[in-house]
Amino acid sequence: MIQTEPTPNPNSLKFLSDFTISEVGNKEFQKKEIKNLKNPFVIDLLNIEGVELILLSENFLTVKKEENIPWSSLKPTIISFLNDFRSKNKLPVLSIKDDLVKDEKSNDDEDEVVSKIKEVLNTKIRPAVARDGGDIKFKSFNNGRVTVELQGSCSGCPSSLMTLKQGVQNLLKHYVKEVNTVEAE
Repeated sequence: MIQTEPTPNPNSLKFLSDFTISEVGNKEFQKKEIKNLKNPFVIDLLNIEGVELILLSENFLTVKKEENIPWSSLKPTIISFLNDFRSKNKLPVLSIKDDLVKDEKSNDDEDEVVSKIKEVLNTKIRPAVARDGGDIKFKSFNNGRVTVELQGSCSGCPSSLMTLKQGVQNLLKHYVKEVNTVEAE
């Protein structure tokens, strides 16, 4: 059964699933990159008029829509896509067998500060951001400045800048003394 939850971003909606959607963690797909995609479900969903991006997670899908398209027209279509996929497939939309997720490179030489930053992001921040239908990815650390990428409902959300500065930045500064500021890419 598919249920929906609002997110802080009025143009994003979280679709909760009783089946696994992604076995490979969170992955965002944007309509502007559709030519490079191979997953038929993702392509079909992004081809729906008004859908800008989707974020696939273990047990939810976040859809960000164009502002002028009402949820009343999109919501039933998206639920139908999810239910149809579930009835025809045993594997998740993104399974471990897919080669789509190779952007999180493991770096054994990663320095201690970056490791601490990633640990705080993954254990303290990502779960909270996921509750709102979004994701946050570490991009870089340089001279006290952490750069992250906001995805899903967080992308373009009016409250994301405040969350970034008051929540993410304060937590990272508290746990990792080398952090001075946090900015979104």
